Amino acid sequence: MKKPVKSSTKNQTEGAVHQVSGTIKEAAGNLSDNPKLKAKGIVEKMAGKLQEKIGQVGKVLGK
Repeated sequence: MKKPVKSSTKNQTEGAVHQVSGTIKEAAGNLSDNPKLKAKGIVEKMAGKLQEKIGQVGKVLGK
């Protein structure tokens, strides 16, 4: 029987995925000289960092 994934762990995992995705978009924007794609990558990377921190706080608080 699988244990359900805790919300804090899920937030940390999804945050890390968004950071990687944002980094890739940012690099693609740099290579293709596309400032909109680069900006989307930066925003996604920052959102991923925030989501990961929320997961870390949740883990500390036991949520």
